[in-house]
Amino acid sequence: MSRFTGSTWKQSRRLNYSVSETGKELNKRPYAPGQHGQKRKKLSEYAMQLQEKQKVRFTYGVNEKQFHKTFIEAKKMQGKQGENFLFLLESRLDNLVYRAGFARTRQQARQLVNHGHILLDGKKATIASIRVKPGQVISIREKSKGLQVIKDSLEAAVSRQEYVDFNEEKVAATYTRLPERNEFLPEIKENLIVELYNK
Repeated sequence: MSRFTGSTWKQSRRLNYSVSETGKELNKRPYAPGQHGQKRKKLSEYAMQLQEKQKVRFTYGVNEKQFHKTFIEAKKMQGKQGENFLFLLESRLDNLVYRAGFARTRQQARQLVNHGHILLDGKKATIASIRVKPGQVISIREKSKGLQVIKDSLEAAVSRQEYVDFNEEKVAATYTRLPERNEFLPEIKENLIVELYNK
């Protein structure tokens, strides 16, 4: 299954969840798109599990194959599988570029990585799904620091997560530690995703 390229706003409305984490998508029309969008039916147990999976998948912009592969990887780790799964997704390079404030959306962050504007520990990184380890530094390539899109994103960044330490002087962010579960995506019930895959 290829990556979703449609409207993320429609997906947010369909899932009744802001995949951009801004809430803007649901401000004007907080109901599903389409003719029957306002006639919401009661969801079955399976539908709720699937919906939870789709919320996470669209939030991180991951295709089905990558998503399942990450889930299997989390299964081999110690601790709670659902939490480990979200930690692995949160440690992706494109996500941390977004968390650092270099991009306004994860899609924009992925594009910056793919186009070679991002450095990981001083080396060019062009794969968005690279797993960043605590202690690694994400920065902007010297030639790319003047890009308007990066300047606008840095100006718009009001606050950052505690596990991302931003250095304004160097225009670099350090992934200081693995996040705690209560620090991101508080509305997500990862246990439903575990139940869905473990059927």
